[in-house]
Amino acid sequence: MAVHFSPASFVTKPITFGTDGWRGVIAADFTFERVMRVAPIAAQALAQSYGSNGSRTIIVGYDRRFLSEEFAKATADVVKAAGFDVLLSETYAPTPAFSWAAKQQNALGALVITASHNPGIYSGFKVKGAFGGSVPPEVTKHIEAMLATNESVESATTGTLTTFNPWESYCEALRSRVDIAAIREAIAQGRLTVFADVMHGAAATGLEQLLGIPIQELHGDRDPLFGGGAPEPLPRYLTDLLAKLTAHGQQDNAGLAVGLVFDGDSDRVAAVDGRGNFLSSQILIPVLIEHLATRRGYAGEVVKTISGSNLIPKVAQLYNLSVYETPIGYKYIADRMLESHVLLGGEESGGIGYGHHIPERDALLSALYVLEAIVQSGTDLSDLYAQLQQKTGYFSDYDRIDLPLANMDVRARLLEQLQTNPPSVIAGQAVLDCLAIDGYKFQLSNQSWLLIRFSGTEPVLRLYSEALTLADAQQNLAWAEAWANSI
Repeated sequence: MAVHFSPASFVTKPITFGTDGWRGVIAADFTFERVMRVAPIAAQALAQSYGSNGSRTIIVGYDRRFLSEEFAKATADVVKAAGFDVLLSETYAPTPAFSWAAKQQNALGALVITASHNPGIYSGFKVKGAFGGSVPPEVTKHIEAMLATNESVESATTGTLTTFNPWESYCEALRSRVDIAAIREAIAQGRLTVFADVMHGAAATGLEQLLGIPIQELHGDRDPLFGGGAPEPLPRYLTDLLAKLTAHGQQDNAGLAVGLVFDGDSDRVAAVDGRGNFLSSQILIPVLIEHLATRRGYAGEVVKTISGSNLIPKVAQLYNLSVYETPIGYKYIADRMLESHVLLGGEESGGIGYGHHIPERDALLSALYVLEAIVQSGTDLSDLYAQLQQKTGYFSDYDRIDLPLANMDVRARLLEQLQTNPPSVIAGQAVLDCLAIDGYKFQLSNQSWLLIRFSGTEPVLRLYSEALTLADAQQNLAWAEAWANSI
C-alpha cells in the first residue's frame, strides 16, 4: 500500500498522550531524539507516582514494528542514565506481558514501544504503572507539563541494565487461570481446531507457547507494513482467516473450530466461529461473562463502556452480577478495577480484562477463556451466543462507522448543535433518553440506540448503533451521517 504525504504531514506535532500512550508517524513525529527526551521524564513521573514501593526498576518492552528494538534500546539507555535500574526485554512480547512484568517484578512501571492497532507508519510509547495497567491521565499530564517546560531528569549515578524474557512469567500466570490440559487434549484429539491470526504482531507464537501444542497460526511472520493494512481485529483485514474457517466448516466431520484474532500488541481480541462468521467483543463479552460466572464460579461487577451491547447487562442480570458503565477508553475500566471487585471489564473495540488478573486488557488471556468455554461446553462460539440471546430474550445487531469531517470547525458546529438543539426524533423513532458521559447516546423507541462521539484530536465523527435488526442499526447510522453532512 503506497502512503502519500502532503507537506503539512511533516509538521512535527507536540508530544501528547491519548487514551493509551503517545503515538506518531515514524521519522516525522516519532523520532529517536523525541523518544529519548520523553523516556527519562516518564520514568521520573512513574517514580513520583509509585516510588513508595521502594523500587527504582523500570520495565522496557516493545512490539514488532519498524525499529521497535532500537527505540526500546534507546529508551533503556537514557532511563538507565537517569539513575533507574532497567529491565529491558530481550524479545518482542504483548503489551499485557509488560504490564504483568511491572506488577510481578515490583517495578515502578513499564515503558512500551508500540502503536497497538495503528497502521505501520506509526510507532508509539505506552506508560504502564506499578499496579499493572495504564497510568491515569494525571500522570501523563504531568509528563506533558515537564516536556513543555523543558525540564530534564539528571542523576549523579547511573542505574543498571539487565535483559529478561517477558514471556516466561506471563505465560505461567495465564496458564494458571485456565484448564490448559483440557484445551490441549481437545486439540490433540481433533475435537477442536484452533486458528489464530496474529496479524504480524506481538501475539505471534503466543498460543503455542501457552498451550504447548501446535495450532494453525496465520501471519506469524514479522511485517512492519502489516500486509498493507493495519493490525486491527476487523473483518476487512481478516480475509485469509475468514476463508480458512469457512472452508474448514464445510468439511465432513470437521468438529469444533474457532479462529482467534489479535491486534498489533495483543491487547485487543476478536474471534471467528466454526462457520466463518466474524465475532466482535460485543459477542465475546456476554459469552465470557457466562463462562466465568457458571463454569469458573467467579463473581464480581461487570464493567462496560457506553458503546457496549445491551445484551451485556441482560446476561449479567442472569447471574446476579451488577453492571457499571463508563466512558469509552479502557483506562476508565482499569480505574474501576482498582476500586471495585470486578469480574470482567470490556469495550466494543476488543479490549477485555479481568479483575482476578491485572487491570489491563489482555487478548491472550481472553483467547484462553474462549477456548476453555468451547471445550467445556462442547459448543460452537456462535451457538453459545445464541443460547444467551434465547435465555435473555434479547436479539440484536450492532454496527459502527467513522465519518471523516472536513475540518475541526465542522466538528465544533456539530458539537454545538448536540449541546443546544439535540434531536428528538432519529430515523423516525422518538428519542426516549440521552446519556452524555462520553459523546451523546440516544435511546430510541424501537429499542435501538445511537451513539455520536467525536475524536479528540482529529476531525472524525464516530457513530455506533445497536438495534433489533442490522437494517435498523444501519438506518440509525445513515441518519447520523446525513445529519452530520447537513450541519
